[in-house]
Amino acid sequence: MPFLNPSETRTDLSGPAATLLYDDWYPALRTRKLRLGKLSKAMLLDIPLVLGRLNDGRVFAMRDSCPHRGIPLSVGRFDGRHVTCRYHGWEFEPCGGQCQAIPSLGSRDHLDPTRILATAYPCEERDGHAWVFIPSPGAGRKVGTAERTDWGLKAVPELAKFGGRYRTAFLTADLPCNVDHGIIGLMDPAHGPFVHHAWWWRTRGSIREKTKRFEPISEGFRMSAHAPSGNSAPYKLLGVYGQPVETTIDFVLPNRRTEVIRCGDKWFSSLTTVTPMTATTCRIDVVAAWNVFYYVPLVTPIARFFGAKFVRQDQLTMIQQAEGLRHNPSLMLIDDADKPAKWYFALKQARLEASATGAQPKHPLDGPVELHWRS
Repeated sequence: MPFLNPSETRTDLSGPAATLLYDDWYPALRTRKLRLGKLSKAMLLDIPLVLGRLNDGRVFAMRDSCPHRGIPLSVGRFDGRHVTCRYHGWEFEPCGGQCQAIPSLGSRDHLDPTRILATAYPCEERDGHAWVFIPSPGAGRKVGTAERTDWGLKAVPELAKFGGRYRTAFLTADLPCNVDHGIIGLMDPAHGPFVHHAWWWRTRGSIREKTKRFEPISEGFRMSAHAPSGNSAPYKLLGVYGQPVETTIDFVLPNRRTEVIRCGDKWFSSLTTVTPMTATTCRIDVVAAWNVFYYVPLVTPIARFFGAKFVRQDQLTMIQQAEGLRHNPSLMLIDDADKPAKWYFALKQARLEASATGAQPKHPLDGPVELHWRS
């Protein structure tokens, strides 16, 4: 099922900008797009990127701009080893960005091309995504040589898996809102019966009182292990295994929500990210793995079909919300249902202040807490 494209809407939906978080990993694009000898473009945190896959299988990411005259490197050539600018033929090693050759240099020139560096970013492949580390502006280079084996950075995010046999699925959608609105929409527990009302998920008539326990974790918070909502049809299906069902949901800065559902030796795991492409637009990506109903025919295309409908409902809501956000209205967050959103903003502010001052960031949760809402 095709997703809506914000460009298809009738008006410019640009809304307010968000403060962006740097010094972290973000998913740039699906690595199936990175074919040998081909270059692909992406946008992360208002930075144009060019990505590719080397002959040895490694992926790389560079700023899509030649340091000579600024022409995009993505319009140049890539032979599996070097990226060559189409304007003057400057040749770059793409993992470290080092210039290898400048064809215009003559015998009387003394310039050493290897002292010239295009901007390159740490890039690693996980779960079918090319993850790129975006440092703070002015923080200096985060790459070493073309033979690097360890970036010396925080761990690259990876989907949790609990066995070697599982199925996977992936969904994505562009959102015409800033990353803050995308993230608080992601963690909002109260919209389900209204945005996602359907016989196969839940209906407005199924709204009931919920009590969930939350606890602080590093740079985020966790909805502690609990029995999943009884008014959601997909969770009810797990009852066929005759084992207690338990789910745990984490949110971790800058943009990651993970959910793990266990039912005896059966499991479902998902990693959802809301990635800022610019200060006013973002993209949601969902990658999931599971061994539940492993031998059921067509389970993967069925899961993709209903998952796509679910994500499209969120995307359509964000497109509609963006029409109102263009006018920068006054907004509010209320009571327990919006408490996770308040924690997100507090965590983000603490990280920004710690980055500016070097102080240890203060966590908004002092310890476990129960929240109550109806959904």
